[in-house]
Amino acid sequence: MKTIIHFKFACILFILVSNSITGQSVRLLAGKYTEKSEKGLTLLDLNLKTGTFKLLSESDAGANPSYFCISKKRGLIYAVNELDQFKGLKGGGLTTLRYNSKTGGIEKVNDLVVPNGGPCFISLSNKEDFLFMANYTGGSVAVIKLDKNGIPANVSDSIIFKGEGNAVSHAHMIAPDPAGKRIYLTDLGLDRIVIFNLDASAGKLGQISNGIVKLAKGSGPRHFVFNSDGTRMYVICELNSTVLVYSVTQTGELALLQTLSTLAEGFKGESYCADIHIGKNGKFLYGSNRGENTIVTFRIAPDGKLSVAGRTDCGGNWPRNFVIDPTGKFILVANQRSGNISLFKIDEKTGLPARQAKDFRLIAPACLKFIN
Repeated sequence: MKTIIHFKFACILFILVSNSITGQSVRLLAGKYTEKSEKGLTLLDLNLKTGTFKLLSESDAGANPSYFCISKKRGLIYAVNELDQFKGLKGGGLTTLRYNSKTGGIEKVNDLVVPNGGPCFISLSNKEDFLFMANYTGGSVAVIKLDKNGIPANVSDSIIFKGEGNAVSHAHMIAPDPAGKRIYLTDLGLDRIVIFNLDASAGKLGQISNGIVKLAKGSGPRHFVFNSDGTRMYVICELNSTVLVYSVTQTGELALLQTLSTLAEGFKGESYCADIHIGKNGKFLYGSNRGENTIVTFRIAPDGKLSVAGRTDCGGNWPRNFVIDPTGKFILVANQRSGNISLFKIDEKTGLPARQAKDFRLIAPACLKFIN
């Protein structure tokens, strides 16, 4: 009898522990463009079972924390401050905050002026010893060295890009490949991708041989994503609304395989692509269209090429950024102009997102990431 009771108790305990591990709720961090004294980071609890949001806290990350990256092993948040002047000096800002996963508290620990101004993207090196920042209005990139605790110590490298004639650089995204061997930059203003090696001892970037990939004039490459093994790179172009598929060689060079439109055939009007992500199962790729106001879904074939699976209304206006939840079952979209975060459930077979009933209202959301 005791054995049966112990067995039942063990089963109940297993179910409770499993539920707490797999979880019905996850924590979502949202960055935004700020007005006056607004706090720029919002921490939300998202209940995946009910599709409802709960506000946990709002934190001051300086003005316009429009993009950020997270070191989960150190509990640190690195947010750009999209400004041309920071702390009274010419340049953009980098604000570092510490996150307490137990309490949900977020506190500022450091800020730093980064040369040239207008930062719009930030990423971590794979070893988490450097940060890479793209400066849109400054037409440059910066490398920031982190100390042993992950706190930004100094800017170890800054590169300004010059165009020919009237062409002006607008660096938009800089990030490593999955293996951390190369660093890739999309330059929206100069219609190109630049590929670097990182000298970790000096904290400086060096362009590889054949390290400039020219795109069609006026394409405006914005964001990119790699498949899991780093053999395919997908680039979404803001200005001509296309997705490009590249093969990646062992030396990091790129070869164009495919170009596809992100817009519906016959669409009329202005539209500008923004964000791009691959689903957790690796079978579907998603992109956001600002203007058409859709999330476009592509099927990924075994050779990495794409075919259109469908388009879904984004649930608002101007889908600047979106994120896929840790379970791979939901997409959340930051609709900047309509001021809402919309929730979608992904159909496992078709890959298409289906709108859920409840949104979260947030003025000018710009970046979404899960923090737990």
